[in-house]
Amino acid sequence: MKAIYKITGLFLAITLTFSSCDEDALLDMNIDPNSATEMDMQYLFSLATLRIAGEYENTRANMLYAAPAIQHTSSLAAFFSGDKYFYNAQYSGAYMETHYTGVIRSLAHVIKNTADDPNEANVHAAASILRVFDLQRMTDLYGDIPYFQAGRGLEGEEFWFPVYDSQRDIYYDMVEELKSARDRFSTSARGLGNQDYIYRGDINQWRKFANSILMRIAMRMSNVDEAKAREVFTEALNNGAFESNSDNAYIQFDSGPIGVNRNGLNDGYWNTYKYSLFCKVSETFVDWMKENNDPRLMIVSGGIGNPEADPSTWNTDPEAQRGMPNGYNSTTILNVLSGSDVALFQDQGNRMFSMLNLKYMDWEDPYLLITYAETELMKAEAAVRGWIGSDANTHFSNGVAAAINAWVDFDDSFARSADQVNAYIQGRGFASASTEDKLRLIGEEYWAATWLNDIESWSNWRRTGYPTLTPTQDPNRFEANEIPRRLRYWEAEIGANPENYEAARARIGGDFLMTRVWWDGGN
Repeated sequence: MKAIYKITGLFLAITLTFSSCDEDALLDMNIDPNSATEMDMQYLFSLATLRIAGEYENTRANMLYAAPAIQHTSSLAAFFSGDKYFYNAQYSGAYMETHYTGVIRSLAHVIKNTADDPNEANVHAAASILRVFDLQRMTDLYGDIPYFQAGRGLEGEEFWFPVYDSQRDIYYDMVEELKSARDRFSTSARGLGNQDYIYRGDINQWRKFANSILMRIAMRMSNVDEAKAREVFTEALNNGAFESNSDNAYIQFDSGPIGVNRNGLNDGYWNTYKYSLFCKVSETFVDWMKENNDPRLMIVSGGIGNPEADPSTWNTDPEAQRGMPNGYNSTTILNVLSGSDVALFQDQGNRMFSMLNLKYMDWEDPYLLITYAETELMKAEAAVRGWIGSDANTHFSNGVAAAINAWVDFDDSFARSADQVNAYIQGRGFASASTEDKLRLIGEEYWAATWLNDIESWSNWRRTGYPTLTPTQDPNRFEANEIPRRLRYWEAEIGANPENYEAARARIGGDFLMTRVWWDGGN
C-alpha cells in the first residue's frame, strides 16, 4: 500500500510539475520579447499634454456647454445644451470620462515614477503643474471631485474607488503643489526638450506658468477667502508671472500622425460646423463688440453668407455682422425676427448670422491654457481690490492690448495697428470709471480675452457676474431658466463608484446644474 501511495504521489508531483511548466509556457506566450518593458516618462508626459486638447471632451464641455452658456456662441440645434439649459449626460460627463483616464492617470504615473530621481526633476515638476491645471478645470466644472486619489488606480486596489474631495481642500492643496513644483525645476536635471509641447523645455517659462495658474486660483478663491487669495496672488506675482505674449501657455502641435496631435476644439468646430447650419457667433458678443468698436470683431467673425455655394452672399463688412440670438430653435427664432428677417431666414437660414472665423480653426493652431492678457487683467483687479500697489489702469491697458495682439499667433491677418488698439482702450474709459465699473470692465475684457477658452470664461463669469448676461427662456430647460453653475457628474460614477459619488452629491447640495461650487459666492 505504501508503494502505491509513493507511486501515486510521484505521479501527482510529475503531473503538477508539467502543469506548472505548461502554465508558465502559456503565460510566456503573452509576452512579446521585442516589446519595451520600460517607458521614458517624458513620452508619457507628452501624450498626457496632447490629450488635454482632446476633441471629444472639448467639443462637449467647452463648445456645447460653456461657449453658448456664456453667450460667446449660439445655435438653433438642441444638442448645443449650454444656452437652452438642457441636460445631456454624455456631454456633461465628458470631461470626467476622458481626463481621469487619458490625462490624470498618465500624469500621476509620471509623477510617481520620477519622484525619487533628481535627474528627472523637470518632467516631475512639469507633470505636477499640468496635473493641477487639469484638475482645477475639473473641479471648476463639477465641484467636489476625486483629487488626492485621482489617477492612482495602477498603484493598488485601494485607489480603484477614489474618494471625492471637497473643493476647498482641493484648492488649498493645489496652491502647495504648484509652489512645490515651481521650485523643483533644475538646470542640472535632464531637460524636457521637444517632448515639451508647451515651452520646448524652457524651465523659466514653466515657472512663470505655475505662478500664473496660482494667480488664477487666487482670484477664484477671492469671494470665499479673500485673505488667503491675496496671500497666494501676491506670492505668485512676486515670484514672476507672465510678462508678455511670448509667455502665453499654449499647447503647440507637431507634424505627424493626427490622432491626438491636433487641436481637439478646432477639430470639433471644423469637422462638424464648417460653413454649417449649427454654430454661430452670439448676438450678445457681436453687439458688445460693435457697441465698443472692438477691433476683434472681424477676427472673431469670419463673415455672413455662404462663401462656397454663393459667393455673392458673403459679406465681411464689420457693420453688416449679426450675431445669432441665444436660446432658440429653428421654429422659435421666428418669434424674434422681423418680417424682412423672416424672409431672409427662410432664404439663407442660419447663414444670415455671423459664422466663426475659420482662420483660427486649423488643427495645428495653438490650444489655449492661460495667457499674459489674463494675468494682466487679474493684476488690474488685484490693484482695484487694493491687493497690490501698482496702477490698475496700466494693467488694464496691458491686458486688453495683449488680448488683441495675441491673435497673430493664429493668423498674420489678425494683426491690428497700435492706433486701433489704443483707440479701443481709451474708448473703454477705464481710468475715469467708478470702482464697480472698473470691475465690470475687467470682467467684460476677461470674457473677450478668453474667446475659445470658454471653460475659463464661464468660471470667471460665475465668480464675478461680468459681463451682465440675460438668461434665455426655453420652456424645456432641465432645471431653471438660469445660466448653469456647474456640470453634472459623469453618470457612470453612480454605478461604478456609488458610495463616494453619493457622499459628494449630498455634500455639495445635489448633483444639479444649478448647484454652486465652493468658490461661487457671487452674482
